[in-house]
Amino acid sequence: MADYHDDLRLAHVLADAADAATTDRFKALDLKVETKPDMTPVSEADKAAEELIRGQLQRARPRDAILGEEYGVEGTGPRRWVIDPIDGTKNYVRGVPVWATLIALMEAGDTGFQPVVGVVSAPALGRRWWAAKGAGAYTGRSLTSATRIHVSKVSELADASFAYSSLRGWEERGRLDGFLDLTRACWRTRAYGDFWPYMMVAEGSVDICAEPELSLWDMAATAIVVQEAGGTFTGLDGQHGPHSGNAAASNGLLHGELLSYLNQKG
Repeated sequence: MADYHDDLRLAHVLADAADAATTDRFKALDLKVETKPDMTPVSEADKAAEELIRGQLQRARPRDAILGEEYGVEGTGPRRWVIDPIDGTKNYVRGVPVWATLIALMEAGDTGFQPVVGVVSAPALGRRWWAAKGAGAYTGRSLTSATRIHVSKVSELADASFAYSSLRGWEERGRLDGFLDLTRACWRTRAYGDFWPYMMVAEGSVDICAEPELSLWDMAATAIVVQEAGGTFTGLDGQHGPHSGNAAASNGLLHGELLSYLNQKG
């Protein structure tokens, strides 16, 4: 089995640098925010953090390709770093502390590119999660100060906690009825949004979560953390990994029921 320790250590260094840059501009009164063509916001902090990560990767891993939300893809080859400089930009620009930098390394294989390293760093929450293929998932302040995490063992929807982002996306895709039926079947529902529900699934405080529309950079890092924590990460189509344009994550025991509800049409 490949050893990804050096790549994971580098991802932590990248996250440290990004945390310093994004935290410095969080709640800044002069923060500049623009609207992208897809009508989503982007701040100067998003761009600065991605530029910082790209610069360090180009020096440390010059042969690796890079895919980022703000500046697209650069380079080719069997290894690709995937970056979301600020996942939760809408929260960031409004002063809500639920946002994170997502950093993943993906490698080409028989089933296409799959994540092998992932770091999710949320400095305003004082939290960081990470994983490497075959090495488990962890949370803590650093590689040397960490606790291994595992998904829950909840096996009944009636006992399950379900996390999501919003209702609108489900309605726009004709999946609202199934979504609402799922919320009624669960013990508890909360709209935490963005990266956080996936990390809660990984550490066992939430049992299932899903979003109807996502990009690769939203999912690459979270997918490997969920998987290495013993959970299941697929698209709504059941395809494993972060390639379906949407996501469903669970402790594994509830995954079939999760997909069944969310694939109801109405």
